[in-house]
Amino acid sequence: MYRASDEVDNADWLETLEQAADRLDLGTDARSHAREVFLSTVPESERSKQAKLASSLYVGALIAGDQRSQTKVADAVGVSRLSVQQHWKEQLKETGLQPPGW
Repeated sequence: MYRASDEVDNADWLETLEQAADRLDLGTDARSHAREVFLSTVPESERSKQAKLASSLYVGALIAGDQRSQTKVADAVGVSRLSVQQHWKEQLKETGLQPPGW
């Protein structure tokens, strides 16, 4: 869970999330889930935020059933695929979300 002030503190990052979601053509549900995941798991370090943002988009798309590849998500945010791969499972666990069955 996050505080309302987290939205204000991370407004620029949330704008980056929306821009990447536009590039990925993600639906409203995926965007909403990605936003919640990011704000619930936002790291203290500015350096780590871009990777967490990318994996949040990946998780949001998974949960919404609007799946995109890790590579496409990473490219949309400007990080490596490995960054997404390293964080997405941890974020799912932290937020208590479950991916759809495959």
